[in-house]
Amino acid sequence: MKFIETKLKGCFILEPKIIKDQRGYFMESFNEKTFQEGVGQKVTFLQDNQSFSTKGVLRGLHYQCGEHAQAKLVRVLDGEVLDVAVDLRPESDTYGEYEAVLLSAENQKQFFVPRGFAHGFLVLSKSATFFYKCDNFYNKENEAGIVYNDKTLNIDWNFPVQDLIISDKDKVLPNLQNAKKVW
Repeated sequence: MKFIETKLKGCFILEPKIIKDQRGYFMESFNEKTFQEGVGQKVTFLQDNQSFSTKGVLRGLHYQCGEHAQAKLVRVLDGEVLDVAVDLRPESDTYGEYEAVLLSAENQKQFFVPRGFAHGFLVLSKSATFFYKCDNFYNKENEAGIVYNDKTLNIDWNFPVQDLIISDKDKVLPNLQNAKKVW
């Protein structure tokens, strides 16, 4: 597994070693020891989540606050998404900046988003099955988010706005300036 740190300190793109032959392929998608060495921190995942969405669905930007903050290791099992992490750590040099990564069943890349980041994704293929590990349990009272089209963040979703499918809840999320503090 190859670990590539992004411009956002602590966020990593993971590129697996894929062994292919006439039968198909094999890869190790997760190994706790390799993962912790690769990201340089101890992360214990407690919960796995999976979603299915159709083209144009934008989920996010979501995060959990305080002691309920979550680190996520995300990947796509089927389809293709544009995955986005936004740095919300107030002490960070990259506060308010984002990283966008193309994740697909074809490239098998994963994206590690540590605690202190908002996260979201946009489905680019006909449909996508999205899978992620979390290092903390979901807590409704501490959920938060930032609207996908926040002008300060200026995320380039590279998709026609009129074709986006967004939940009513996500449409009314606050902008970065008015969002809940991550801690």
